[in-house]
Formats: sequence, structure tokens, C-alpha cells
Amino acid sequence: MKRIGIDVGGTNTDAVLLDGKRVVAGVKAPTTADVMSGVVASLQKLKTVAPQALDVSAIMIGTTHFTNAVVERRNLMRVGVIRICLPTCASLEPLCDWPDDLRAAVVPMSFLVAGGTEYDGRDIVPLDEGAIREAAMKIRDAGIGAVAITAVFSPLRNDFELRAKEIIEEVCKGVLVTCSHEVGRIGLLERENVTVLNACLGKHGIETVRSFKNALWVAGIDAPFYLTQNDGTVLQADTAARFPVFSFASGPTNSMRGAAFLSGIEDGVVCDVGGTTSDIGYLVKGFPREANSVVKIGGVRTLFRMPDLVSLGIGGGSLIAEKGPTVGPESVGFRLPQSALVFGGSTLTMTDIGVAAGLMDVGDKSLVSHLDRTLVQAVLKSVRERLEDAVDQMKTSPENVELIAVGGGAPLIPEIMEGVSRVVHLEHGGVANAVGAASAMISGEVDQIASGVDRDKALADAEELARLRAIEGGADETTLTIVDIEDVPIAYLPGNARRVRVRVVGEIAGWRPQTDAAE
Repeated sequence: MKRIGIDVGGTNTDAVLLDGKRVVAGVKAPTTADVMSGVVASLQKLKTVAPQALDVSAIMIGTTHFTNAVVERRNLMRVGVIRICLPTCASLEPLCDWPDDLRAAVVPMSFLVAGGTEYDGRDIVPLDEGAIREAAMKIRDAGIGAVAITAVFSPLRNDFELRAKEIIEEVCKGVLVTCSHEVGRIGLLERENVTVLNACLGKHGIETVRSFKNALWVAGIDAPFYLTQNDGTVLQADTAARFPVFSFASGPTNSMRGAAFLSGIEDGVVCDVGGTTSDIGYLVKGFPREANSVVKIGGVRTLFRMPDLVSLGIGGGSLIAEKGPTVGPESVGFRLPQSALVFGGSTLTMTDIGVAAGLMDVGDKSLVSHLDRTLVQAVLKSVRERLEDAVDQMKTSPENVELIAVGGGAPLIPEIMEGVSRVVHLEHGGVANAVGAASAMISGEVDQIASGVDRDKALADAEELARLRAIEGGADETTLTIVDIEDVPIAYLPGNARRVRVRVVGEIAGWRPQTDAAE
């Protein structure tokens, strides 16, 4: 079965055609200001080199659209925020820790109402439906089009949020509602933050997915399509339109999954050198190691399923100071084909250094022949030292590790590095991000508190629910495997309480990667 993977980066939009486990073709096209034109261009280019791209079973797209909207404070809706918590959890108001400019862009209208559950699922107090209805009328009268609902311990029991959603949709016709149990983990404030972020991106999510559909139509490709998530798996497009926050870190995650797919290495460091940044992460069982601490998106605290990354301002488009070996963090981004010296531009970039050093073969080498050899070597030394420091941060032991180099700027990664046993360069490594998208699977996750049962029962129940969620998302039940499982006893709560988290992944139903023998 053939699939297309697309990754929309800051500099290039990459596309690959995957047939089972074989990469048939991979292409790059410059990312455009409207993004969609770049997607169409990459698909047209892919069809030129691989006509069979017209006959595929699925298309997987990774995008930075939604992250950029939050970072740049644009395309955000005004949000009505309802926290179901009283008489508890009232000391900190919703969005109290948000950056002032982001809060101003969202212009929240907040309400705290009675309800919520204890850690063991018991009611704190009954839901105050009258207060919910009153809040809904105020939201309607203010012309607000998105609502975020968060209830205490809703990942454990979600009926309070669902009833509140019913009331709001009854009063506010056409409003976009996000419930926190759908998007967040245990942790009230961080879960509320994620819920509000998703709500304010509601219209943008719908429009972006519609634009992708239009791009596929223009390119003449008719197949179901998915958007990649933060954890290296995919969501059906219509579901992704409702939950844009799930795609925040899909770019570096796709690259890491692609690195594992192409190399067959399941444990090691991945360095993805793009046009603007280098992202360094760690593979565990073929998936990015997740960050265990709070992750900030646009200055907002979250507890997402986000990869544990170190990002450096080193990329093919990074600006170089001619008087010293300073690399980045500024970059020419998608203007690299017009700005870099090797393409006839006037800006000294990291790509020019790579060509001058003989590491890369793009553009016109004669246009960088005048560069001082001392400057070139000083820049390469600075890059190597920064990469070595980043790799050291990712390691969990002093032993040397394998490093998989991917991305369009992968040739810039030195062959010999301190703390690295081997640097692995890959065929098609330049489009590893699109390969990761094309080979992505579907996941199901559970993060909840269990009490009154023993450890084995708690883990078994969580695994069963995680499997069910993966199947509901479109996964093939026979391919499901556990990739992450943990339980943490909570000593200060009675009833043998523990926090349990389980994540499973599986292939899209109806699709199996071919074995090497079948190829």
C-alpha cells in the first residue's frame, strides 16, 4: 500500500511517496508565504518523478501552522473560559500565568462555577447548571465563538464537562466547544491552558484542514488524509481540525520517526538540521522520548505529549557573522534560494559555509570561493561544539551513543563528535520528516488516577482503555503495541492510589507495511 507524507517546514515543504517500507521518491519545494501553494508545488513535483503518487491509500501531513499562530499571536479566536471547580480551586484565575500579549489576543471571558470531582471520582458538589446557563448567555451576548470547559479531575470522570457542553451548545448556537478531558492530562492549570489554546485555534484548525483538502484537490490526489501529532502518530483530518493543539510539535517528531524508519535504529540520538534550527532528540523504542516536565508553547505552560528536545539556532539558512564564528539564531528561512551567496544572493548563510567546506553540493561553488578558510573552519568548529553539548544534554549515561543525522542540512553534522560512537547518514535523510509522516501510526493514551485496586488491575484497565481509544482513532487492533507505560504511587492519597499512564500505537486499519522478504 502506498502513502504520501508531507512536512511543511519553515524553509521547505517536503513530500515523499512510501510503498510499504520502501521510499519510492522524495522531493523538496520552497515553503510559500501562504503555505498551501508550497504543498501543491511539492505534490506536483512528486507526481513528476513518481506518477504512481496519484494512486495512494492515504496522505499524512505535518505542519507548524498552529504553533506559529500561537507564537505570532494571530488567527486566534476570543474564548469563553468555564472552570467547574467551586468551592475549590478558586485561588488562581484562568489564564493567570499567560503572557500579557497572548491573553490580550484571546480576550478571555472567565467563569468559575460549582462542580467537579475528587481524585477518586466522587462529586465535590453537584454541577451548578444554572450558573453554566448564565455564563453561556453572557458568552453568547458578547459574540464569543469558542468556549473552553475545564472540570476538576475530568480525565477521571468527564460527565460534568459533557453536561456543561450540552447547555452551552443549546444556548450558543454554532459555538466551538473544547472540553479539557479531550485534550489534557492530570494537572488542572496546565490542562486548562491546553483547552483554551485549542479553543482559540478552533476556526484556524477548521480552515487549515479545509485548505489542505483544497491543495490535494488541486494536485489531483483523492485519498483520505491525516495530520501528524506531537507524539509521532496521526489523527484523521476531521478530528485534527477539532484538536489543532495535538499537532504543535509534529515537525521534529516526524523527523525522529523518519530517522528510526530509515535507519532501523530504535534507540539513539537524532539530529535534524533544517533551514532554521537543529532539533536534537532521543529515540526510545523507535519513538521520541517524551518530556516529563512542563512544556511551554508561546509562553503558556502545558503538559503535552511533547518530545524531549534541545533546539539550536543552527540551520542551512542561519546567518553567519563574517567577523566571527557566530551562527544564527537569525535565519533567512524560506528565502534561502534567493538570499544565500551560492544562489546569487548577498547574505552569508550556513549553507554557504557548507558548500565552501565541501560538505554540500548546491548552487554555484565559485560564488563562495572568496570566503576566508579560517572563518569557514571557525564556524564549523563552533557548530560541532554546540552540537556536542546538545547531545550530552540528551544522553542518560556517559557511554557514547549513535547519532542519526537527518534534514536538508544533515551534511553539516561532523563525522567525528565527542560522546558519539557513530554518525549515521541516510539515503533520503534529507526528507526524513516527510518519511516520518508517511510511516506514522495511530495512538491511544490514558493518563488517570486509580484507587481501590491493586497495581496489576490498574495497569490492565488503563491498557484496555488505551487500546480502545486507538481503535476508535482508526488503528488496526491486531497491530497494537505498548510503547509507554508507567505508574506512580500517590502516598498522600488513601486507597492504594496511583497515577497510571499507558500509550499504545498501531497501524492504520487496512494498511500493513511490507516485509523485506515481500519486497
